[in-house]
Amino acid sequence: MHTPFTFKLSSGAHLSIHEAALVDYASMTLKQNRTGVFKADLTPWSDGILVKKKPNFNTPWRTIQISENAVGLLNSNLILNLNEPNKLADTSWIEPGKYVGIWWGMHINENTWGSGKKHGATTSETKRYMDFAAKYGFDGVLVEGWNIGWDGNWFYNGDVFDFTKSYDDFDIKAVTEHGLAKGVRLIGHHETSGNVTNYRNQMTDAFALYQKHGVRQVKTGYVADGGNIKRIDENGIVRYEWHDGQFMVNEYLHNIKEAANYQISINTHEPIKDTGLRRTYPNWISREGARGQEFNAWGSPPNPPEHAAILPFTRLLSGPMDFTPGTFDMGFNGLGDKTNRPQTTLAKQLALYVVIYSPIQMASDLPRNYEANLPAFQFIRDVPTDWQESKAIAGEIGKFVAFARQERDGKDWFVGALTNEEARDVTLPLNFLEQGKKYQAQIYRDGKKANWIDNPYEIIIEQKTVTAADSLLLPLATSGGAAIRFKALN
Repeated sequence: MHTPFTFKLSSGAHLSIHEAALVDYASMTLKQNRTGVFKADLTPWSDGILVKKKPNFNTPWRTIQISENAVGLLNSNLILNLNEPNKLADTSWIEPGKYVGIWWGMHINENTWGSGKKHGATTSETKRYMDFAAKYGFDGVLVEGWNIGWDGNWFYNGDVFDFTKSYDDFDIKAVTEHGLAKGVRLIGHHETSGNVTNYRNQMTDAFALYQKHGVRQVKTGYVADGGNIKRIDENGIVRYEWHDGQFMVNEYLHNIKEAANYQISINTHEPIKDTGLRRTYPNWISREGARGQEFNAWGSPPNPPEHAAILPFTRLLSGPMDFTPGTFDMGFNGLGDKTNRPQTTLAKQLALYVVIYSPIQMASDLPRNYEANLPAFQFIRDVPTDWQESKAIAGEIGKFVAFARQERDGKDWFVGALTNEEARDVTLPLNFLEQGKKYQAQIYRDGKKANWIDNPYEIIIEQKTVTAADSLLLPLATSGGAAIRFKALN
């Protein structure tokens, strides 16, 4: 199994095994020998060798985090702190923020990545998304499918992707100029389909093109089945590697370092696992590395109700995740189809913006679905993506979780709470708020009859004046949630 691997002892203590500062070494997985006995198992090269090093080298840290309860694991910075300090001379260009994108339409078959009548990445469609982003306060627009290579079965197109040539219906100069005039940047996209040699050969030119047009963030993709990362060695021979072997550990980091030369931050999808290297290279701003929102469009099965109540105790112990929350239309295949749609309530989608940490957050749905529900959309507009302080305040693995986070350089706090398939009441003490100060609690919570199966949209939006001495009772529906902004008064 991959790490972080988290488990609970009969005593109630919680442990999580992981690693930190994975550089020029094979990723560690855990192999079960017999019940309760695990062995560190390094991911090999294509020739079977585990690690290739010369004498006098460092290995990654092996970490064991221990807490008397589940919540304690969430309040640890161990993985981050075991990495070296920042190595970038200037970090002023690394910016957190929120984005929308030409993305979800492809997942629900309204658009295509490839060219043709339903092509999503067109100049006109990108400008429309940029207008929407500017109107509602988003920083960027992700565009997938703009460059040559997406036609046909793009899963196997790693040999033909061109990272500097666009389809005829996409004008990168026109869209970036349109966006920058409105304060919205294009977010770039590089899909390799697992051919990393083809990507490396074009990487410098690709980043230079993006820098020329004011792009500051790039989402990379390494879609390929396990063991099918294609590289061409120094003798011209094709080799196939694992995503998490030593070769790819170095390849991912090379991408980050090269991007920094062009003042570009990277959001890696199909990544090597996070081991805290964002402390050393802060432009590694986020990554995927677990089942995200897209699995709710075609996952069959999609992410189950307990999924979001597991992630904070496993995947998110390693670092930020680009989950892409914010789906407002659960019935794009009809609410009767429970196998290809989000198994959550609307309020839970809002809660994800606080529960799942990422310095960049996407509003994943189509613009029309947000404009059809502007009152609920207001929370996505208000919630920050970067925090001064974070506190996990309640939770049990796979059951429920609640986080409180304070906005960076501000006084407001935000809370996200969510549950699995079981409805439950969660009482949250507000002692994280500043003593003696009043706050307006702007609450978005499940309606009385809300449930993920046939009534996911019912939501109650209300306001209360509270202080640090108060508690809030949050009734969470089946696979439901609550999202709260505590706006400091006076």
